[in-house]
Amino acid sequence: MKSQALSLPGRETAARFFPAVLLGLALLIAQSLGAHARGAPESFADLADKVSPAVVNITTSTMVATASSPHGDGGPIIPEGSPFEDFFRDFMERNGPNGAPQRPRRSSALGSGFVISEDGFIVTNNHVIAEADEISIEFFSGEELPAKVIGTDPKTDLALLKVETEKPLSFVPWGNSDNARVGDWVMAMGNPLGQGFSVSAGIVSARGRALSGSYDDFIQTDAAINRGNSGGPLFNMDGEVIGINTAILSPNGGSIGIGFAMSSRVATNVIEQLKEFGETRRGWLGVRIQDVTDDVAEAIGLEKAKGALITDVLEGPSLDAGIKTGDVILSFDGTDVDDTRGLVQLVGNTEVGKSVRVVVFREGKTETVMVTLGRRETAENTEMADGSPDMDMQEPQDAEILGMTVTAVTPQIAEEMELGEDSSGLVVKEVDEASDAFEKGMRPGDVITQAGQVEVSTIEELEARIADATDAGRKSILLLIRRAGGPSFVALSLE
Repeated sequence: MKSQALSLPGRETAARFFPAVLLGLALLIAQSLGAHARGAPESFADLADKVSPAVVNITTSTMVATASSPHGDGGPIIPEGSPFEDFFRDFMERNGPNGAPQRPRRSSALGSGFVISEDGFIVTNNHVIAEADEISIEFFSGEELPAKVIGTDPKTDLALLKVETEKPLSFVPWGNSDNARVGDWVMAMGNPLGQGFSVSAGIVSARGRALSGSYDDFIQTDAAINRGNSGGPLFNMDGEVIGINTAILSPNGGSIGIGFAMSSRVATNVIEQLKEFGETRRGWLGVRIQDVTDDVAEAIGLEKAKGALITDVLEGPSLDAGIKTGDVILSFDGTDVDDTRGLVQLVGNTEVGKSVRVVVFREGKTETVMVTLGRRETAENTEMADGSPDMDMQEPQDAEILGMTVTAVTPQIAEEMELGEDSSGLVVKEVDEASDAFEKGMRPGDVITQAGQVEVSTIEELEARIADATDAGRKSILLLIRRAGGPSFVALSLE
């Protein structure tokens, strides 16, 4: 009986235990399968076979003049300043180092690209084909075809080419780079160092990298990218192009695992414009902007340091819509604006001529303004009008304010500083190196045109604006300054 009494709880325990074990095993199997699905593929061979026919090698040829110099290779070495320097320079310009006339020579360069349509449109980097006289496309099959340039965009370093062929070509689709996650596997293809079709694999190391351009949105990868890979595709595991291999970070010119591919999010819009128009057509607001810092946000009463602060309004869409210097753009066409880079990309990717809602922060509250966008490329080729207010003609006087010695701009000062006939404001003559103004970058020669987002042209006006800010409990005041013609905001402490 005692044995039965002890065995009964054991059966109940087993009845509860085995289902739990089975459930645990099922979870482990599911986790194992999930980890296998997300892990590294056993091979990239199937993917490489699938996309290879659409990846191309690009060879360009350019006629270049042969440089001749008394200090050039193959010629005599003449010390600079020697009385014979001019003689040998003239001689070498007429003749080669061996006495033969100098002739232009043909220079070749290599790059990569990929086909995006069966009728022969090919994407590559602009720097691969820039200034090329001839462009030859080599396909994976070994076939070669000449290509012509449809359009280029130096700002994103992209170019669109076209080959003529009677048969449909293999091509690869675009993917959505915004869906790529750090850690995802990617595969690069191209023509590294002229070695022909080559495959490398790695992961997405980082997203949203900016190198030097306003429209940069690079994917960073550790997939091997070398010279000659430029213009080649970066694939996700579905065989979609999510980036165009463009640049590497390297101390020696070879891959060290830090490569950059322009995201398809940027590239698709640019390539579509090049295909339709042969050029880019980016939206344009007509403003100069800077990021909102913490001290600037405090100075204007903005809760968070975000948005794009307008430092200047040019003749164009924003001026026509009533946007003002000192406004902070918080939203553009329904999308929040975090910083200047984000706004530039939003505006640039918006259709020219579209009317958009722009939410601005002005004098402590938000306002919505409708702006009809212009075209950036047209604006860049047009000289903008100077909308400076009339100059105050009073006699100059100096004052010590916020660690600076300032004086009103006069016609004589404007002429001496080459500020322009219609310049106004207060010019900074000296800056105390122990002051907040010096720490914030104020320097002699800066011209203060606004204080507290109100134009100032006299010392009395500046002092009045400082008093207003102090009375309002502000810890700092926002100054708009111009330096070498460029505007920027600086928030100076009032404490």
